[in-house]
Formats: sequence, C-alpha cells, structure tokens
Amino acid sequence: MREYRVAGLTSSDLGAVRALTFDVFGTTVDWRAGVAAEAERIGKLNGVHGDWERLADAWRALYIPSMDRVRSGELPWTNFDRLHRLSLDEVLHNVGLEGFDPDAREELTRAWERLPPWPDAGPGLARLARRFTVSTLSNGNRSQQAALIHFADLPFQRLLSAEDFRHYKPDREVYLGAASALGLKPDEVMMVAAHKGDLRAAQAAGLRAAFVERPLEKGPGGAADRLPDPEADVQATDFLDLAAQLGG
Repeated sequence: MREYRVAGLTSSDLGAVRALTFDVFGTTVDWRAGVAAEAERIGKLNGVHGDWERLADAWRALYIPSMDRVRSGELPWTNFDRLHRLSLDEVLHNVGLEGFDPDAREELTRAWERLPPWPDAGPGLARLARRFTVSTLSNGNRSQQAALIHFADLPFQRLLSAEDFRHYKPDREVYLGAASALGLKPDEVMMVAAHKGDLRAAQAAGLRAAFVERPLEKGPGGAADRLPDPEADVQATDFLDLAAQLGG
C-alpha cells in the first residue's frame, strides 16, 4: 500500500477524503505580483507613478482588519470586493498615491480578479481532480472568484465562497458550510492552504488539512508560512507534490 510522505499517516488514514477545498489568495494565485502589475498598468493609464509592490502589501495588510469589522458588527455583511474598495482609499492616502479618480479606483479593485496562478496550480489541480472533487474555499465573493478562475484558467470543479455562508474564514461556519455544500462530512473534506491559521481553523471544524508552502507569497524575504507544518495531515512543496502524495 502506498504511504503518504507525512509522519505517522498512511493512505488508509486519509481514505475517507473525497473533496479538496483550496484557499485561493496566496495558495493558488500570486496576489502580490498580480495586484502590483495591475496597479502599475492602471497607474500608467492615469499618469500615476509609485511603488506598486508597496501598494499591494499595504492593501493586503488591511484584509484581516476589514473582515474583523464585519465580525464585530461594526459593518453589516459586506463582500470581499466592497471591503477592498473601502480600504483602498485609506491605502492610497497612506502610500501617497491619491491620483486615481473614482473610476480608476473601481478598476483597481478589480485587480483581484486578474491574478496569475502559481506555475504548478493548473497542472496540480488537473491531477488532483482525477481522484477528488476540487473546489475553491475563499473569502473572495462569488463574482470575483468566477472572474479570477476564468482569468487564471484554473480547473476547479466547484466554487465555494465565504459569501455563501455570510462568514469569513477562519470562522467555523465557512468550513462546515463547505462540507455541507459538497454533501460530505467534515472529515471527508481536506482544506488545502499556504496559511497555517486557515488549516488550524479547518481542523478545529473537523476537516483534514494539507499545507502547501508558498515561500514567495509575500515577496522575497517576506513572512510567508514555511515548512514544516507538523500539525497538518499532509505537507507539500506545491500542488504537484500534493497530487503525488495523494495518489493523483
């Protein structure tokens, strides 16, 4: 019997897994490079010049605080696109790039629909889809996710969004809602992410967990989560490695 390359686990331990749900931003696509490239493109059209990677980093830094405003009740349920648009004005002010007019700011918000996949993402997903249902499970709203999957040509079979459950990861409701939407028990679903906090929350809800390392997610020398992740059920260097370990 083939054994997975994870300490203490064999294929029989994970034999119940029928679906893989994937984090998208950072795990499946390179948000930092994509946002910086789109900001530079839109900036040139509007005569604005700046440090586009700094803009991407500053914008991403407001991601969790924005969601926390929804969790705390300060904001009613607000989808991912609108949260990013609300934080964009603050970001542009902070980094000294206020030359974007309102239309350009709306276009810049759609940068999150045009992010490049990591090179292994498409081929890895295709291999995994031979054996498992492969689905997104992202904080991105449904229309944003649909546009991004089309842009990046990613072979997902299902699209699940925090918007479906009106909660943001790492809220328990997202992981349990995903399992229910897939018609499965929590332990029949494996969450795949490059973020250990996402995986710990999924495991607390009863899902299995696969850590995939994305060392360049936050740029060279950035604080991306790194291998090892001994608490995960599976650890992989990329999606192709994950497919090999899971027999895909």
